[in-house]
Amino acid sequence: MIRSLYDWTLRQALHPRALWVLAVVSFIESSVFPIPPDVLMIPMILARPNRAWLIAGVALVSSVLGGVLGYVIGAFFYETLGQPILEALGKGDAMEAFNTRFNEFGFWPVLIAGITPFPYKVITIMSGWTGLPLGTFIVTSIIARGLRFFIVAALLWKFGAPIRDFIEKRLGLLFTLFVIILLAGFYGVRFL
Repeated sequence: MIRSLYDWTLRQALHPRALWVLAVVSFIESSVFPIPPDVLMIPMILARPNRAWLIAGVALVSSVLGGVLGYVIGAFFYETLGQPILEALGKGDAMEAFNTRFNEFGFWPVLIAGITPFPYKVITIMSGWTGLPLGTFIVTSIIARGLRFFIVAALLWKFGAPIRDFIEKRLGLLFTLFVIILLAGFYGVRFL
């Protein structure tokens, strides 16, 4: 099923209304859809490099708005669905501890999920569920998703098709390594 969704998403890059399709995919990917907007962005930018910044901007705005939907899902539907299930399993107290710990990290979980291959939708829902301040969530989402989408756009704009394989297979790993190095640096400055 995921492969057919991936193929369908890729085909939409050729559609005359591809920007609208990108907006919809970016929006729903932030809360429920399993295919990232990059799948559409890459062929769209390769086909029209002069629109790279517009394409990245559409993905950014739509993704952040979709993230707000994920936040709302976590904020308003956790109690009716998630909490009773966790309490029945004897995990209610563990979730409270997780809730407190998540918010102690502030914007970091959102930033990390926004730029790495970690599913952003998980963090959007968890941010609402744990009560992360909405302003913190939105600002961090703009920064994280902006970095991700505009770096992809810049690479494709500058290097074209030869960089495609690198982006599809290795850019997520580089973002993850960057975050690990960044966190290690902060840890080192704080505790050493």
